[in-house]
Amino acid sequence: MLWRHLNMIDNSESRVLEILPQLHNDIADLRNELTDLRNETRYGFNRVELRLGLVEQGLASMLSVSAFDRDDIRALKQRIERIERRLELEE
Repeated sequence: MLWRHLNMIDNSESRVLEILPQLHNDIADLRNELTDLRNETRYGFNRVELRLGLVEQGLASMLSVSAFDRDDIRALKQRIERIERRLELEE
């Protein structure tokens, strides 16, 4: 009876030893896939950050142009008002 238990233990150990290399390979594959996924995610985030930065620059540029346009329009209005006063065209 003891011999049968020892034989079962040997069989279990040999099965475990047979499975271990495959488990090791599977874990290595998972680790590689995880590394690839992490790199792809970083690349994607970097692209999003870059594009967001470009959008921010575009908005800032549009706002500054808008401010210059407002100043130009204000200056033109003042000029027209001065011309109207000189020509006595005021309403």
